[in-house]
Amino acid sequence: MRAHLGDQLVVESPTADGAKRDGEIVGLHHEDGTPPYDVHWSDTDEVTLVFPGPDAHIRHLEYEQSGTTRESQQGTGEAEAVPAAVPPTGAARPGDIGRRAGVERRRRGLSREETARRARMSPHYLAYLEERPANPTMAALIRLADALGTTVTALLGGGVDLPPGQGHALLHPQLLDLGPDECRTLLSTHGVGRVAVSASDGRPAVVPVNYEVVDEAIVFRTAPGAVTAAAVDTEVAFEVDHVDEALSQGWSVLAVGPASVVTEPDAVRRLTQRAHTTPWPGGEREMWVSIRPTSLTGRRITPADQ
Repeated sequence: MRAHLGDQLVVESPTADGAKRDGEIVGLHHEDGTPPYDVHWSDTDEVTLVFPGPDAHIRHLEYEQSGTTRESQQGTGEAEAVPAAVPPTGAARPGDIGRRAGVERRRRGLSREETARRARMSPHYLAYLEERPANPTMAALIRLADALGTTVTALLGGGVDLPPGQGHALLHPQLLDLGPDECRTLLSTHGVGRVAVSASDGRPAVVPVNYEVVDEAIVFRTAPGAVTAAAVDTEVAFEVDHVDEALSQGWSVLAVGPASVVTEPDAVRRLTQRAHTTPWPGGEREMWVSIRPTSLTGRRITPADQ
């Protein structure tokens, strides 16, 4: 019998109608994955040292290239193939839970070893959580959150409806200016940005819009009576940004230039055909506004040691 961190140990009931017992393997005592194991039991929320008997088998949760997992048969070291879930897209990237945990751990100046000790899990398993996409049990999340002095909700990314940027700032941030080429790359081809205009009553207004980038012009759809229609024949500011709450990093790009309404029928038809999405607010928004940036600037917040 061999196991990896994160695998599940399943103990069969001695009776046919009895309930199985299972737990997550959170600690290995031999590099080759042989018993004994530190197991976090799902029914008692306790971690115990286990020497599996003939009624136990391992359910491997790691993904293999073949698209199957390997599950050890009872009482043997053999394995049989069983269907596996499709691995998540972008499996090479760390999962958000691990990223949030790693950022919080470093912010508090804790080593992996100390954090793992507090959370009653193996340092190797904590490294696995931080460095690879993982789906830890709720019990493991509770212990990890308690060890980091935070909450399970925070580790899971709770508060998505709150304004971004409420997390802790980096210990040693740096603010970098972005060049025009990188600004154009960050603008990409489409998304949601904010256009700043002077409304019909003379008051300033900043309104989010769905935008496209076509031939280096920023274009968006609006209605003749909408606030954003006031951008026509004026110089406006257009801003896009991104905030990474898990890493307390982010960037912003500001484009400034004259705005005009697109009236040529063929140009309007091409813009409509190439649009990636319709305006999220809905309604009749068939008036295309084009902004030709004369100034393109941006800034990025990163750790000072990067």
